[in-house]
Amino acid sequence: MAKDFSFDIVSDFDPAEMANAVDQAQRELGTRYDFKGTAAKLEFGEGKTSVEIEGASRNQLDAILDMLQSKLIKRGVSLKVLDTSKDPDQGGKEMRWSVPFVKGLDQDKAKQITKLIRDEFPKAKSQIQGDSVRVSSTSKDDLQGVMSLLRAKDFDFPVEFENYR
Repeated sequence: MAKDFSFDIVSDFDPAEMANAVDQAQRELGTRYDFKGTAAKLEFGEGKTSVEIEGASRNQLDAILDMLQSKLIKRGVSLKVLDTSKDPDQGGKEMRWSVPFVKGLDQDKAKQITKLIRDEFPKAKSQIQGDSVRVSSTSKDDLQGVMSLLRAKDFDFPVEFENYR
């Protein structure tokens, strides 16, 4: 009897790693000389679904974001988690930038992934399950090939693998 092996493809991040990266960036922000005496601030948004960045200029906001991104890279979190498409808001002397976190696969992204898997690995079965995609096959080699194909493909959203059985 042939046993099916499977794994799930999700677009998610580890909230503990995100909290640690934000905490480290906040500590570095407090010790850096170029931010002394300024309104520079970094904190989680409401419900920890975004990060709020405040600063005196766009250059300061970019420097704080760069600092956060370096902490995320060191912790193994994809930078595609941060949605920087929205521009900062100018309010008086300071600027605010709300950077939301990208989480979950919507229907279009899931279809894009399943089509790619169907084209490259016809023996692997992929099915959309809510905000994840389950890939199953009788061969572990096919599943590992699917994983390396998705890692090599440059999506505009983070891709992670869970429940490898």
